[in-house]
Amino acid sequence: MKSLPLDRSMASLLSKRQSQSALRALSTAPATSVDFSSNDFLSLTTSPLLKKYYLEELSSSPNFKLGSGGSRLLDGNSPYAEKLEEELASFHGAPAGLLFNSGFDANSGFFSCVPQPGDLILYDQFIHASVHEGMKLSRAGACVSFAHNSIADLEAKLKAYEKQDSLISSGKRNVFVAIESLYSMDGDLAPIAEIVEIVESVLPAGNGHVVVDEAHSNGIYGFQGRGIDFCKIAYLWEGAGFDTSLLTLNERILNQLRTTAHLFNGPVIPLLSSH
Repeated sequence: MKSLPLDRSMASLLSKRQSQSALRALSTAPATSVDFSSNDFLSLTTSPLLKKYYLEELSSSPNFKLGSGGSRLLDGNSPYAEKLEEELASFHGAPAGLLFNSGFDANSGFFSCVPQPGDLILYDQFIHASVHEGMKLSRAGACVSFAHNSIADLEAKLKAYEKQDSLISSGKRNVFVAIESLYSMDGDLAPIAEIVEIVESVLPAGNGHVVVDEAHSNGIYGFQGRGIDFCKIAYLWEGAGFDTSLLTLNERILNQLRTTAHLFNGPVIPLLSSH
């Protein structure tokens, strides 16, 4: 069979990855293996009790749908999804919540849709790849990194942009600071209180917004597993072995996301929402 240009291009890329020890392949773990790498921190995916409740919920709900049927904006919404959003937002003390299929979808959706033309995004240099994907699609005027967990570098860059942009200093242009509460690769915690203090000090007009990814702290840290801090972006379920996520924000911002990020986004599977 004749080799096509695309095949040759992919073969070259794969060969280069292999030479750099960056070639990946799917694998399955033996049932007897010890888990040191998944996000099932609480071992809920193998919990007999959770399985029991799950099956009871299915059998007690005759109108339960196994599939969504489409986008939530069209005909894919469900009472389960709405109830789950309400309950989880209440659990986190947030005014409202919006479910996404994954933490990746939540991050990329937020950063591609919420920052507006001219806005500034400052992000920790170790921020998750999903934030970078969102920033690629963002209309923000600038996306600038600061040294990992460095209050001094964040403060210097905040002050520099506040000084050079009169719309930022007057509170008419927004600044988003993207961090993770618990960084998954190094396992270190962000100095959230100090970051919030600096943002509020440099931007007293209230146009500074700290966006906290709680993917790896939910279920593990904080009172009853609520996370380390107030978390404006909360990736629930990662600690529970699932990848469904929740954005906890005010209703106006969530309506913007429903209209834009959720327009063609596949809905959360009802089977996941039932818990």
